[in-house]
Amino acid sequence: MNDRTAPHAQPASQSPDASPLALLLTPEGRALLDEVRDTDPARELAVATRLRREHPAELVSAALGQARLRQRAVAKFGAQDAGRMFFTPNGVEQSTRASVAVYRARRLKELGVTSVADLCCGIGGDAIALARAGIRVLAVDRDPLTAAAARANADALGLAALIEVREADVTEVDTAGYDAVFVDPARRGGRGRVFDPEAYSPPLSWAVGAARGAPRAAALKVAPGIPHEAVPGDAEAEWVSDGGDVKEAVLWFGTGRAAAGSGGAVAPAIRATLLPGPRTLLSRGLPDPAVRPPGRYLYEPDGAVIRAHLVAEVAQDLDGGLIDATIAYITADTHRPTPYATAYEITDRLPFSVKKLKALLRERQVGTLTVKKRGSAVEPEELRRKALPKPNGTASVTVFLTRVAGAPTMLLGHPVR
Repeated sequence: MNDRTAPHAQPASQSPDASPLALLLTPEGRALLDEVRDTDPARELAVATRLRREHPAELVSAALGQARLRQRAVAKFGAQDAGRMFFTPNGVEQSTRASVAVYRARRLKELGVTSVADLCCGIGGDAIALARAGIRVLAVDRDPLTAAAARANADALGLAALIEVREADVTEVDTAGYDAVFVDPARRGGRGRVFDPEAYSPPLSWAVGAARGAPRAAALKVAPGIPHEAVPGDAEAEWVSDGGDVKEAVLWFGTGRAAAGSGGAVAPAIRATLLPGPRTLLSRGLPDPAVRPPGRYLYEPDGAVIRAHLVAEVAQDLDGGLIDATIAYITADTHRPTPYATAYEITDRLPFSVKKLKALLRERQVGTLTVKKRGSAVEPEELRRKALPKPNGTASVTVFLTRVAGAPTMLLGHPVR
């Protein structure tokens, strides 16, 4: 992703040659980065005071700031890579998690892709995964500092031979020499997140045009909340979660999976992919599941399944139904293991009442209460504070705040191990 808001509308704020990054790429800067690598944030002031006796203040500040960014980046890139890479604040925040980038690179490799134009490359997270899959990459970003960080990262990880970094407006780059395109438009503006795909930078319509012009395949990273009606009919839409957290949606072109709809029209193919794994659930075009009373088991579908509108596919596989037509909780009488939903055994069904819940928790000697909600306006933390002001014992319970047949309801149970 371009490392700034509205990257095609704003001028660069600073030359990379005069940036803190340039200082860090000098031998003195690299040595100082190694020295401050594990600095405890609580000791930064003392460390900075000591180091400024021997190094320029600007360099010390840059090194300590980069150390903080590297520590934050471990969650996305792992300790080994994060400890060698160079980041900007937006780069850490907006870059693709390494596990997701690796999965996407693997898909492109399986499609026969050997070269990719990575447009809006940010600090190079996706370019790194593509290069490690043996794919030649042109990484493009308009922001000079971001492009410099991507170049530094390709060099730091020994991938410079496969990654060419170019500072340019992606809408002006000729991608004819590459058999695939990956576009990660900026989805933040001056007022925060942008939800209208045409307000992306570059707009989704431009990205779709670039994707359709790719000789072999293309992937467009979009917000997970993209409306299904905004997905082009000739695309495959994939929602991806990692460890249960929805990370992104991707529009794929050239996979051969766009489906023919009624009257010969083309409809987008839909899939949900769960990492690690990967495990992928494909749309079967099912109608909404039937609504039925709560059975012995309640299933909470993975967020990617919900975003992809594939709850019906999971319900069919579980021989289950919905507890309410508007709520993505599946219920069934028997337990069937599935990677696409977490199963809970339900022990109690109560109308919503804090007083009744508090009494039941005291009776069951509950010390740990997990509150989940879907279709309820009650805040979980507020309910937890009122219903369990102090532990009653060592037992644990999960309570679902939801609706059953339109009525506010509490379902109590525990995860199936």
